[in-house]
Order: sequence, then structure tokens, then C-alpha cells
Amino acid sequence: MAGILFIISAPSGSGKSTLVNQLRSDVRGLDFSISYTTREPRGSEQEGREYHYIDRATFERMQQANEFLESADVYGNLYGTARHSLTDAMNHGHDLLLDIDVQGAAQVRREMPDSVNIFVMPPNPEVLATRLRNRSRAEGSISEEVIQRRLAKARVEIENYDEYGYILVNDVLDHAVEELEAIVASERFHRGQPSWSAGAGDINRLLAVAERCRRSHAMDRVIPVLTAFGVTEPARTR
Repeated sequence: MAGILFIISAPSGSGKSTLVNQLRSDVRGLDFSISYTTREPRGSEQEGREYHYIDRATFERMQQANEFLESADVYGNLYGTARHSLTDAMNHGHDLLLDIDVQGAAQVRREMPDSVNIFVMPPNPEVLATRLRNRSRAEGSISEEVIQRRLAKARVEIENYDEYGYILVNDVLDHAVEELEAIVASERFHRGQPSWSAGAGDINRLLAVAERCRRSHAMDRVIPVLTAFGVTEPARTR
């Protein structure tokens, strides 16, 4: 039985794209929804690989025709996930991964309450700022104003962490990749899907790794991140 919808969200610069690319490389039967956006391509980005790049008028026509499962305005640019991404994946017997921000994730959860929601956090603002500067340098320009704006936005997004069932702190990339892949394996196992061709010992290890990433079990790692970003922990998670 296929058809699990995985949603992954993170502040810009948290390393989410790297995690997603590695997950897609390692895990079979997992389709990736390529979002539509009105922003211009960055650096080496290509049409149909990172995004479908369209103009605002086309995007708004698609919105009016209810062609998006979710859509959001991020830094003045529009982003959206086409509804056909989900039906296409299910028709192929695959699961679907959505890489969307907290606004879009909230919209999808309302329509798809059985979705698996994963939030990726940077370890602290200093690491996030360094990653943002490195990315800006690679794209050919560094705007301190933009970086500070993204850091402020990251704090707002992190405040929504308690809407997600799983939380990863991306401090060591290899560990975060292992955790993300374990979450997919665990959800497939619990929903009666075949996972990788792993023995009982490997499955048990993956289940244990995934369980540590559940929000209720991840707070020892999450609380220092909240503190670093000045986010107050909601009373219901204390």
C-alpha cells in the first residue's frame, strides 16, 4: 500500500535541500514534487529540476483554477505545489515528498491530516548565518540586509516547530540524513509498506532512530535551539 505524503519544512539555509537530495538518491519509491515559483532561478538552478519557473500572471491563473494543493508568498515571491503531484505519485504506487515552507505545510495538513510532517532546524543562529552567507557568496552576491531578514524569518518559522511530528537538528549532515531516511522507513513499516531490504536488526535500529526524532522525544536537542533563537517553548511540550 503506497501513498504516504511526507512534508519537510525548514528555515532558508538549514540544509534542507541537501538532505532532500540525498534522501531522493537513497530511497526508492519516493517521488518529489517540484514546486512552481515566480522567482528567478538562482545560480545553477534549472527549470524542472529545482522549480518550475513561471510568471506571476500564470501562477495566479493556476491559483484561481484551484490547481495548487498549497501556495504561499515568501519574500514577495509566490510558491505552490500542484495537486497533480500527489495523484501522479499514487497512480505509480509511490509516496510523495513535499519540500514546502511552514505556510504551505499548514495548508496541506488541513487537507491531508494523515501526512507525515518533518521540521529541520539549524543548530543555532550563528551556523545559519554562516550557511546563508556561504550560499549568497556562491550565488555571486552577499547582502547583509537579506541575511538579517532571513534570520528574523527563521525565528518566526521555528516558532511553528510544535506543528510537526518529527524534528531534526541539522548539525551533522550524515546524522541528519540517517534520521530522515529512518523516518521514512519507520512510517512505511508502521503503515504496512515494505521498506528497504533490511534484516530485523536493521529495521529495529531504524525504528529506534526515527522514534528519537519524534517531537516528544527530541526536546533535549530542540530546547537549546529554541533558546539560541529566543523562542519560548510552548507549555504543552514542557
